[in-house]
Amino acid sequence: MNKGKIRLGLIGGGPNSFIGIVHRIAAYMGEQYELVGGVFDIDHSSGIAFAEKLELDTSRAYESLEVFIERELALPADKRIEVVSILTPNFLHHSMAMKLVDAGFNVICEKPITITAAEAVALEELVNKKKVVFCLTHTYTGYPMVRQMKAMIAAGAIGKIQKVDAQYYQGWINPFIHEKDKRAQVWRLDPKKSGQSCCFGDIGVHAFNLIEYTTGLEVEKVLADIDTLYDDNPLDVDGTALIRTKDGVKGVICASQIATGEENNISVMVYGDKGGLKWEQENPTYLTYLQEGKPAQIFKPGNPYNSEFAQESTKIAPGHPEGLFDAMGNIYKGTALAIRGEKVREGAYPGVKDGVRGMKFIEAVLESNKKGQAWVEIK
Repeated sequence: MNKGKIRLGLIGGGPNSFIGIVHRIAAYMGEQYELVGGVFDIDHSSGIAFAEKLELDTSRAYESLEVFIERELALPADKRIEVVSILTPNFLHHSMAMKLVDAGFNVICEKPITITAAEAVALEELVNKKKVVFCLTHTYTGYPMVRQMKAMIAAGAIGKIQKVDAQYYQGWINPFIHEKDKRAQVWRLDPKKSGQSCCFGDIGVHAFNLIEYTTGLEVEKVLADIDTLYDDNPLDVDGTALIRTKDGVKGVICASQIATGEENNISVMVYGDKGGLKWEQENPTYLTYLQEGKPAQIFKPGNPYNSEFAQESTKIAPGHPEGLFDAMGNIYKGTALAIRGEKVREGAYPGVKDGVRGMKFIEAVLESNKKGQAWVEIK
């Protein structure tokens, strides 16, 4: 069993990449990983310059994924990169993940896992065959208070679940959407790069994931109404989906990228017959606990009244806000445990199954809307 730092490689995430910074900091945070090399940029010279900036061995700043795999596999096992983070645009995720998994590398992948559900299923089969660790970065599952919410629901704090509600509102597409020339320059509105869906594929799936993650329920059917705003815009920028779980619980998921003025307003609310729980990403250190006839209670990270899972996911003392970097760090921490073959708590990191569920949800939403807002089963 490897007790040293896990050797990490990046595909993408180089110069000027915000998500690359998030992943690097998350990996360093728990002192479990060491960034060794990767394919940092489509321009090889830029990738080498980036490696120099990070004081890495430039011989391991590769020009392509194929070269990366060939040269890394030629190294002794104790020198070879062990896990690779895929931080490229959506349309590249599937092909890159398949090649890396087939070569025996563990993978950490930005969402969406693939462009279609069929691709996701094929990847899941290969991951299971190769017996590698695969993590999909549904980052919000790493927040301590989301994990506290999950633990409290599992412990029966709100009783039998009877209502679920999640939303994700952004407004960043609004400045571009109203002019044809401007929206044509937004890659997330290009099906060739973004995939089948923009809004639900990018953010609605996070709300879906949070519902299944916190409740342990599985959504069975959706009825969706989505909006492209303009007839010549091929992808959704707003929508609502009614949901039904296999246990008969009903709820709603609302998502928008044209909610003018909104920044990153994601929230999840779960109500049972004994109480309710609410969490908002823009106020991530507060978990609100509601009970009939009692004052609302606020749970905050770093306190001993939280579950073991929430406490394990907290890095600093109470009163010090933890955010996106910390949440991603918790996901990297869980993945490290799995790579080392150590005991991993359920929910410590999202896996390939979560990616498959997400893609099937997106396709069900699109099918429901196409059929004129009909109920569609997530198969």
